[in-house]
Amino acid sequence: MEKNSSRLVSLDIFRGLTVAFMIIVNTPGSWKYVYSPLRHASWNGCTPTDLVFPFFLFIVGISMWYSLKKYGHELNGGSILRILRRTITVFAIGLFLNIFPYFGMDYTTLRILGVLQRIALVYCISALICLIIRRDYLWIVIAVILILYWALLAFFGGAEPFSLEENLVRKIDIALLGEGHLSKVFGIPFEPEGLLSTLPAVCTVIIGYYIGGITGLGFPGGKTVLKLILLGAAASGLGLLWNMIFPINKPLWTSSYTLYTGGIAIGVFAVIYLVSDVLKFQKWGTPFMVLGTNALFAYFLAGLWTELLLFVQVPSGNDKISLYGWFYGKVCVPIAGNLNGSLMFAIIQVIIIWLLALILFRKKIYIKL
Repeated sequence: MEKNSSRLVSLDIFRGLTVAFMIIVNTPGSWKYVYSPLRHASWNGCTPTDLVFPFFLFIVGISMWYSLKKYGHELNGGSILRILRRTITVFAIGLFLNIFPYFGMDYTTLRILGVLQRIALVYCISALICLIIRRDYLWIVIAVILILYWALLAFFGGAEPFSLEENLVRKIDIALLGEGHLSKVFGIPFEPEGLLSTLPAVCTVIIGYYIGGITGLGFPGGKTVLKLILLGAAASGLGLLWNMIFPINKPLWTSSYTLYTGGIAIGVFAVIYLVSDVLKFQKWGTPFMVLGTNALFAYFLAGLWTELLLFVQVPSGNDKISLYGWFYGKVCVPIAGNLNGSLMFAIIQVIIIWLLALILFRKKIYIKL
């Protein structure tokens, strides 16, 4: 836990926006009633919801550039210790959320990976790469990883290499982790934060790190913003072209998805950077900075809170339902109906977490996970 006043304002605003949207898409009142932009694509494709996770990894990359600056962007005892400590901490917290509050569960069915676990792994791998390889050559690393990943899936995935059932990511996870330790969200054992698909996700962080270098080394002006916009357009354009043979797909984190979403992330960040750090119009972003200055901690709190709402049972007629379902059905639906009530429930969750984060924000306390 530390206090800090020297921060990139646009980064905190972007991070807060991303966390707020992440909570909204993760906690609808009912999964039966969700506006289509707030749903993930069923398999191939990309909705606004599918931008949330790559946005966050992109932000991790920018943050990484600034945090590793004090180590001279070199691999040394201090930087290695920081990388390992953060990797272990974030991975352990993610695993804890997969268990909480069912500590007496059957651990043979425990999901090992997840969102925070992926953040931990890609942070570790990308940080080491960025400290070993000169920044000017990082684009070569990105190209090699993305082409290699495409080749692996295309040639070792079976008759339908990019399908849910036959993809190489699923085969590797089953072999190394076992079916019982994978997510079942797609109806069969398949891990959307799989081991092999961590490789292209590393590239999303490296893209962010490279952009962090542009804003960190350059002057906050129009030329920097233009450079960011052009890079973002080029990356998204390449992603769309690659989509013709390697579909944009979040669960597989395909190479086309990496470039497409990375480019959009650069573009969105460029706009926020222009408004907040170039034009110095920052008051509009203060509500988002509340979440952005403690983003991972806010996400952790949101996960705990949601699990508690699902765990606590309350009377409902002759039966019992979760507090989560009770609040949606008894409070949100009567006020706003099924669909808008579901969205209302999600927004309330954001407000609850925001109020908790506000306490830390006012005291200028930033919790480093």
